[in-house]
Amino acid sequence: MGRQFFICLALIVAVLCPPAAAQKYAALFSFGDSLSDAGNLCADGIPSYLATARPPYGMTYFGHPTGRVSNGRVAVDFIAQELGLPMPPPSKAHNASFRRGANFAITGATSVDPSFFEAHGLGGTVWNSGSLHTQLRWFDELKPSICSSPKDCRDLFRRSLFIVGEFGGNDYASSLAAFRPLEEVHTFVPHIVNSIGKGIEKLIAEGAVELVVPGVLPNGCFPLYLAIFRRQQPEMYGPRTGCIKDLNTLSWVHNAMLRRKIAELRKKHSGVRIMYADYYTPVLQFVLHAEKWGFLRQTPRACCGAPGVGEHNFNLTHKCGDPGGHACDDPSNHWSWDGVHLTEAAHGHIAKGWLYGPFADPPILQTRP
Repeated sequence: MGRQFFICLALIVAVLCPPAAAQKYAALFSFGDSLSDAGNLCADGIPSYLATARPPYGMTYFGHPTGRVSNGRVAVDFIAQELGLPMPPPSKAHNASFRRGANFAITGATSVDPSFFEAHGLGGTVWNSGSLHTQLRWFDELKPSICSSPKDCRDLFRRSLFIVGEFGGNDYASSLAAFRPLEEVHTFVPHIVNSIGKGIEKLIAEGAVELVVPGVLPNGCFPLYLAIFRRQQPEMYGPRTGCIKDLNTLSWVHNAMLRRKIAELRKKHSGVRIMYADYYTPVLQFVLHAEKWGFLRQTPRACCGAPGVGEHNFNLTHKCGDPGGHACDDPSNHWSWDGVHLTEAAHGHIAKGWLYGPFADPPILQTRP
């Protein structure tokens, strides 16, 4: 067999078996909060109070603020690029095309609706710009801009990737900001996780068969909480991480319950692939093994904040984007951008772990058995 035969064989394989990233998805639809927001909160103008829409946000990749709460791209952007798709535009963007995807995430989003917080006396501490179920309503309203008929929609959604979250971080933040006892906050976990489960099932009913469902981050490692809950008893903190153990336990319980919910849904919807995406483990890795990921080994510390103000570089009166807040010289060697959110570098590592492993179960680009 000559060289021409092998060239022809290679061409046939390339046509019939293209790389997974090139063949996998027709569109990407994303839901979530500030970890995924691509500009929905700013689509109709920048609110005067919104520091996250001012420099130095967006400085690394876009060169200007975009409404993303980072110095550059967020995980969903990296995933879209790796799949050969455009970064999904914010769903509230004007004159955008949504045929290849849309990003419904919005800063401040929660899993449960505002009525839940009001019923628990937390209406004054939650800022809810659009819960998961509000975003699903936006999705329904946008469908005429995405596809031309119910059949066309179902066909597109069957060939699309849906990222549902992260949800939960703001739900718990509302309770923690009110200094509610952690025992009480733990009672909210089933409601928050069940709400996510209902959202997943709504998308499955629309035709979605490939869904990524992220858990929450280890909140006890973030400079925001480390600054608010100032160091008192040494036993409150992990001896290796310096993170607040009780807050990380809350995050772990949420993620364990979410994984159980995903297992239930997999059994109920056998033709659907639901992937659990892990934020918790990579952030702990960034703290424990910083050098492995290209980060500085240091106490959890914001890149962008008030230099010289506290060991975590975070102060509520001098936040990133506020007067007195400044970015570090090299955001690529930090995992925490502003004390609450991640840097572009951290998002990139996490996105790769979701796509190829080990930070997803199963990885997005793992071939079906």
